Amino acid sequence: MSTALVVSRNPRVVQLVQQSWGQDVLPLVLDAFPPNVQTLLAELGEAPMPGVVVLDPGDRLQEALFVASDLDQSFGIPVILVSDRAAEVGLAAMRSGVRDIVHPMAPLEEMKQALDRAASHPTSEAAPGTPGAAPQRGKVVTVASPKGGVGKTTVATNLAVGLALTEPNSTVLVDLDIHFGDVGSALNISPEFTLPDMAHGPASRDSMALKSYLTQHQSGLFVVPGSDSPAAADAVTPKEISNLLAMLASLFKYVVVDTAPGLGEHTLSVLDLTDVLVLVTSLDVPGVRGLRKELDTLRDISIVLDSRFVVLNFMHPSRGLSVGDVEASIGRKVDFMVPQSNSVPISTNQGIPLLQQGGKDPVAKQLKSLVDMVAAGDQAGDKGRRFLDFAKKGDKK
Repeated sequence: MSTALVVSRNPRVVQLVQQSWGQDVLPLVLDAFPPNVQTLLAELGEAPMPGVVVLDPGDRLQEALFVASDLDQSFGIPVILVSDRAAEVGLAAMRSGVRDIVHPMAPLEEMKQALDRAASHPTSEAAPGTPGAAPQRGKVVTVASPKGGVGKTTVATNLAVGLALTEPNSTVLVDLDIHFGDVGSALNISPEFTLPDMAHGPASRDSMALKSYLTQHQSGLFVVPGSDSPAAADAVTPKEISNLLAMLASLFKYVVVDTAPGLGEHTLSVLDLTDVLVLVTSLDVPGVRGLRKELDTLRDISIVLDSRFVVLNFMHPSRGLSVGDVEASIGRKVDFMVPQSNSVPISTNQGIPLLQQGGKDPVAKQLKSLVDMVAAGDQAGDKGRRFLDFAKKGDKK
C-alpha cells in the first residue's frame, strides 16, 4: 500500500487517517500551511511521494486549493480536503482537482470511504470513462468551411441551439476557432472559463470537473468558448483537443464543433473523431472553389464520412451562380440552401440565434431542417433540397 500524507494540526484528523489507512501514514504538522506544492515537497525531504494526500488547511483554504491543483496537475496525486464548509467550497474544490471533502468531525467510516475512493480514482488516461460519464459515446458534429466569412459560426450556433432545444442537457458547443472564434458573441454569453482552461488542469482529467467549467446558455446548451488570449490558445495542442472532445462525447449526446476556416492541425484532429461533417460555403466563386479543394483534400487523406452535409449559404438570384453550377463544380449535391436574409446579421448583432427565437423565417426553416437531419442520423434527401420560394423569386423586401 502506498503512503498517505496528512497535512494537519488537528490530532483527531491525523488519527482518522491513520485508523482508516493503516501503518503507511505520514503526518505533517506545520506551523503554517504550505502556500504551494514546492514548499510542501520540501517539507517531505527524502520521504517517498505519497499515493494520496489529505489537506486540513483550517482557515488557509485558498492555499490548500493551490496545492491540490498542483498535486493533481503535476503529479496526478489524489487530494482529500478536510473542511467544515463543504457546501460553500465544493465547486472551487472540484475545479482544483480535489476528489472528496470530509468534515473534521466525520466518523471513521466516512474518512475510510473517501480514502478508498481517492486511491482507486482513474488516472487521466481513463478520463472519458470516469464515473458519471454517459454509457455510450455521443455524436461529434463538426462544422467546417474552406474560408472565413461564409456563415460557419451562424450555422454552428443555430445547429447546437436547435439540438439543445430538441432534447434538454443533450448538447455542448465547442468553439475551436481558437484564435478568432466568436461563439461567445454569437450567443451573448460572458464565460468564466474558456477552451484553454478546459484543455489543461483538472478539467482535462476529470469529467465532473469539466462539467463545472462549462458555460450554460439560456437555451440549455453548454458551451466551451474560444480563448480570449492568442498566447493561451497557442498552448492548446491537437492531442489536448482530442482528449477534450472524447471526454465531452462521454458526457453529451451531441458535441458540436465550430472549427477555424481551412484544414489546420486542430481541425484535422477533430475530423478523426467526427461522426457528422457539415461543410459550409457561400454562393460565390472563391467559396465554391475552396469547398471543392477541401473535398478533394479530405478524399486524398482518406477522411471519408458516411454522414456529410453541404450547406450553401447566402442564396440569392443576384449572385450570378446557380445551385447547378455549384454542384457541377464540387461533384456532389448541395443538401441545404440557406437564403440571403437581413434577419441573420440582426440575429448576430443581438446575440440571439434564429432557432432560439423560433418563428418562420426562411433561414430558420433551413437551419431547422439541418437540425432534424443531424438528430435523425439520416442522409440529407429531398427534404434538405427543397427550393424555397425565397430563393426562387429573390428577396422582394
